[in-house]
Amino acid sequence: MAKDKVTKTQKSMEETLWESANKLRGSVESSEYKHIVLGLIFLKFVSDTFEERREKLLAEGKEAFIDMVEFYTMENVFYLPENSRWSYIKQNSKQDDIALKIDTALATIEKNNPSLKGALPDNYFSRLGLDVSKLASLIDTINNINTIEDKGHDVVGRVYEYFLGEFALAEGKLGGQFYTPKSIVNLLANMIEPYRGKIYDPACGSGGMFIQSLKFIEAHKGNKKDISIYGQEFTATTYKLAKMNLAIRGISANLGSVPADTFFKDQHPDLKADYIMANPPFNQKEWRGVNELLDDPRWAGYDVPSTSNANYGWILHMVSKLSENGIAGFVLAKGSLTSNSSNEGEIRKQLIENNLIDAIVNLPAKLFFNTQIPACLWFIKKNRKTTDILFIDARNLGHLINRKNKDFSPEDIEQVASTYHNWKLGKSGTKVPHPNVSVGSGTHTPQYEDIKGFCKSASIEEVRELKYVLTPGRYVGLEESEDEFDFKERFTTLQNELLEQMNEEKALNDRIISNLAKIDMAVGDE
Repeated sequence: MAKDKVTKTQKSMEETLWESANKLRGSVESSEYKHIVLGLIFLKFVSDTFEERREKLLAEGKEAFIDMVEFYTMENVFYLPENSRWSYIKQNSKQDDIALKIDTALATIEKNNPSLKGALPDNYFSRLGLDVSKLASLIDTINNINTIEDKGHDVVGRVYEYFLGEFALAEGKLGGQFYTPKSIVNLLANMIEPYRGKIYDPACGSGGMFIQSLKFIEAHKGNKKDISIYGQEFTATTYKLAKMNLAIRGISANLGSVPADTFFKDQHPDLKADYIMANPPFNQKEWRGVNELLDDPRWAGYDVPSTSNANYGWILHMVSKLSENGIAGFVLAKGSLTSNSSNEGEIRKQLIENNLIDAIVNLPAKLFFNTQIPACLWFIKKNRKTTDILFIDARNLGHLINRKNKDFSPEDIEQVASTYHNWKLGKSGTKVPHPNVSVGSGTHTPQYEDIKGFCKSASIEEVRELKYVLTPGRYVGLEESEDEFDFKERFTTLQNELLEQMNEEKALNDRIISNLAKIDMAVGDE
């Protein structure tokens, strides 16, 4: 289907807002800047919903109840004292103490609404010494957003997703700490299909996995009440982003009482999840000490994951969290499919022999904003009906959205997801069509077929013959020798590690220069 063309002169609401908000940049680093913008959008949204509810109470002749908190919470609306409302912020936007007023408003909202505990930016506005005129201009721009125009919260949700994506692009490596590209999350959701039960993300970033899971449920006429959400995030500021992102959509979630390390302070020790979706850090080094977590129950029955790379630590953590029939879909560096460093090859062999690997998807390059390290999707499932493994090579899918980044189209997602579901139906022997697979009259089971260069259902004997290597290209028929792949993988990884180190050093130098400039200004003022 041809897509409608948009002329260069047309700009979306998100693009216009981004350009206006971008004027604040320069004096503020992007890692701080996103919390300012998203904090204000959040404040505008909760204020709009509060005012809408307040006007409805007045229209119903319930004036005596307009300041009773329970008459707001019963409709999933946050109650806001007067000095926390957008109208108050807008009225005072030109005052010299507007930053303090915004901080006070956000702190008051959090204090009065327990579900937002630990969610909102803490003294960001006052601490950063923002230019009053630029901040007032940003407030004017955000004032033009009608956040409740769509009752499904799509307006503010779109703005949030757009801004998170733009911030991820702007921040490079750091952006990956809070954002996974939406099309990858959509693919994961369409493959594991989280209809009912418990969803878990052990490295949840800004909560994108949860958002797309619930969108999947809505698109397929499911009930969001059938799902409960659990997550954990290590970085404090990203933890706040996740709580704001979910609160804006009225989504309840248990992200733990505090941001914390998943390996050393598991916030959900007894959880058994029906669905796990995750994009943990790639090739995380020195994630535990040499003598730490050696007897952790999460590794029971497996070798202890190496200290030099956390990839298999994340895999075993997720395996330990799956329910009896649970399924996990997650992103990892492609090196995890072949690595024999330390004991990783042995753990991979154990996972295969324990019949936990359901499918592997090879991803195209340039999908991620923060790294060029080759990536793949793992699908692990308990209580499988087959010992075969499905391999899909999707490296030829996707389209460029700019010079550096690719994206999956809806058609790409459908191609990969339907291949997986057709394969699962054939392996289960069922004649009942899967709800996400179109089968015409519904009188027959969709047929899976191996497609050279794209997909292959490999027996465990074939995997053993290839020494438990899980690279899809080895199975689907593409020429990709082990020596060639290993060389390219090592070269790409080393190249990107060097670039990331250079970017980190540049960011550090920029911060030092910025701080020195602030010191000079302070000395000059005295």
